[in-house]
Amino acid sequence: MKSAQQWFAEYAVSHQNPVNKLIHWVAVPTIYACVFGLLWSIPMPFSGLAENDINWAMLVCLPVLIFYFTLSFAIGAGMTLVTALVFTLLRWHELSLDWGLWLSSLVLFVLMWVFQFIGHHIEGKKPSFLQDLSFLLIGPAWLLSFILQAFGIRYQKQCD
Repeated sequence: MKSAQQWFAEYAVSHQNPVNKLIHWVAVPTIYACVFGLLWSIPMPFSGLAENDINWAMLVCLPVLIFYFTLSFAIGAGMTLVTALVFTLLRWHELSLDWGLWLSSLVLFVLMWVFQFIGHHIEGKKPSFLQDLSFLLIGPAWLLSFILQAFGIRYQKQCD
C-alpha cells in the first residue's frame, strides 16, 4: 500500500498551478461535504431506528475514515474532525433551512466539479482521479496535510 507521502506526491503532480490549487481549497472540502450531504438525504430502508440515529453518510464515513487512518494516525484523526464538522453542518442545514439538504448538496456538488475541471484546464493536466479513483479520497487528505504541516504536526508514518 502507498504511503501518504507517495499518494500526495502523485496527487501534487497535477496540482501545481496556484489558481488550480486555490480552486481545490474551496471545491474539494465542499465536494466532500456534498457527498455526505447527498448520502445523508437517502432514507434508511429499515425501521426500528429513530430517524436521527443513523444514516447512510454515517455508515459510509466508517470505511472512508479507516482508509485515512491507514495513511497515518494524524490524517485519520484530522479527517475524523473534518467529517464531524461536516456532519454538524449537515445536521444544522437539515434543521434550520427551508430548502432540502439534497438540493443544496447536489447544486454545490455540480458547481464545485465545474470549477475543479476549470482549474484542471488552467493547470493543463487531467484530474488525478481519472488515473485512480482513490484520488477522490486523497484530495481532502492532501489539503489537510498542509494544515497539519502549518501546525507542525507530523502526518507521515515513521519507518522502523
